[in-house]
Amino acid sequence: MSPGATRLRFFAVNPRYAQETAERVCAPGHPGYRALLALADGRVVGVAEYTVLPASPGAPVSADIALAVAEGRHGQGIGTLLLEHLVHAARTMPVLTVDAGRSEAGRRAAASHTAAAATPTMTRGALFTQAGIIATRSIAELVDTTALLHAQPLPAGTRVAVVSNAGGAGVLAADACADAGLTVPALDPGQAAELREILPPGAATGNPVDTTAAVTADRMRSCLGRLAAPGAVDAVLVVLVPTALATGTRDDPLLALTDAPARRSRPVTAVLLDQEAPVRLLASADGRPVPAYSEPRSAARALAHAARYARWRAEPPGSVPPLSGIDPAGATAVVGEFLTRHPGGGWPDLRVCSALLDRYRIPQLPWAWAEDEDTAVAAARHLVADERGRVAVKAYWPGLVHKTDLGALRLDLEGPDQVRHAYRDLRARFGDRMTGVLIQPMARRGVELFAGVVQDEVFGPLVLFGLGGTATELLADHAARLAPLTDRDAHSLLTAPRSAPLLFGYRGGGPVDLEGLEQLLLRLSRMACDLPQLAEADLNPVVARPDGVAALDVRLRLLPRHAHDPYLRRLRAARRWRA
Repeated sequence: MSPGATRLRFFAVNPRYAQETAERVCAPGHPGYRALLALADGRVVGVAEYTVLPASPGAPVSADIALAVAEGRHGQGIGTLLLEHLVHAARTMPVLTVDAGRSEAGRRAAASHTAAAATPTMTRGALFTQAGIIATRSIAELVDTTALLHAQPLPAGTRVAVVSNAGGAGVLAADACADAGLTVPALDPGQAAELREILPPGAATGNPVDTTAAVTADRMRSCLGRLAAPGAVDAVLVVLVPTALATGTRDDPLLALTDAPARRSRPVTAVLLDQEAPVRLLASADGRPVPAYSEPRSAARALAHAARYARWRAEPPGSVPPLSGIDPAGATAVVGEFLTRHPGGGWPDLRVCSALLDRYRIPQLPWAWAEDEDTAVAAARHLVADERGRVAVKAYWPGLVHKTDLGALRLDLEGPDQVRHAYRDLRARFGDRMTGVLIQPMARRGVELFAGVVQDEVFGPLVLFGLGGTATELLADHAARLAPLTDRDAHSLLTAPRSAPLLFGYRGGGPVDLEGLEQLLLRLSRMACDLPQLAEADLNPVVARPDGVAALDVRLRLLPRHAHDPYLRRLRAARRWRA
């Protein structure tokens, strides 16, 4: 690496960096250290090092992971390949990072909804989610989370009991937990009754628990012992403010955290509002330090990261399921024929798009193509069952995205006269720019969704999913995963958007065809993996109903390109460490 790169990485110039790295890598092996090299043409172009850090007796084990890539090899995916080989360690040891660069505009003036949604932040988020990497937003947040993971057991879920000796401070902590995605559930009546017997008169035993300023160390210790035992919550957050009573009697409730007689089975964190340091570890009699934060948001974010990581660790690894009825060779031939006629690539017409989706059995709403009004009328008559059947007429030309914004869409047309009038209106409006119209029967009402693919230059195919229709970019309610999707990836894509409850029967509505949606995502993922020439795929809207799923609008972009070898997610099977 150049001196400039070394300075940015280590905040100083270290002329012996390469030599010291070579000495570590080539030294005889010893427990707690591993190194992995990336080679190209016999030269080292990347190195990953894994070093277990010393730990106090009984404390969780932690480690440092360092990656370096030769400057001439940046942007080729080498760092991500090395990271993928190290990911297996995260099953027993957390890997944290600071997700920097989020302020970049990310969205470009794109010719598809998919490209607009596939920001660098979205791509990194997919990598971090699938690899189980804890992505923090600042160095301070990384340190806060590391302190918790180092000192306390992982929470089994997101339920938190907030305990405070001041009611207002407890409310602030409960708000911070909710903002971080945690839950602060009401305690069951039996547990609340037990706490009333333990705590001073006037204590509130809901959640947050207000112990009042009169709480002693012994009473607080008993309270925490009840809450941290297996039961209604997964973690305990204790917020303490200095009181005159504790100062005068020297019976500080903080002792309840540091003098615990036995290890608690739930993580316990503290917020000390008079603490100057953002985070510190309080030595405990049981040998397990208690992380103490200066404000509630830091503790809540650390607990949320720990809960998400614990959930990821508990999930069994998914597998890429086989798909029936697909025709990769036929799809390759369709792409090859298009690129022969258009060597520079481009946006194929609807017939080519439909042919590719058919090769992967991706369901589409029936459609017909028309380049004059008589053909449009005949197509509408053929597509609907009777004269009163309603159809949609959509103008088409290469590059058209926002049909509604441009007035290129006519809906609920009934009978030949309305179809003919719609065609004439669109032709008058757009002239020769319009190459034809798409005729479709009106889709039955359902949840409008969006599914798409973008080929990332470093990470490979990125599959996006979320709320579709006219709200696609307005609400930006999307999630993404790197292909090839496993069965678990497809399921997590369905549950990740904020609008996911609509798919599972929100407010009494029946669930949509979830299996059909998962199949659509898996088949879209397979198509993107099989066809590196598929630069973008945009299925919007996809209408999901209890009785099926169908894509109403499809746009694809094909470019003359070859697969980058290797893509990150193709290393799923390479989980075994090799020194």
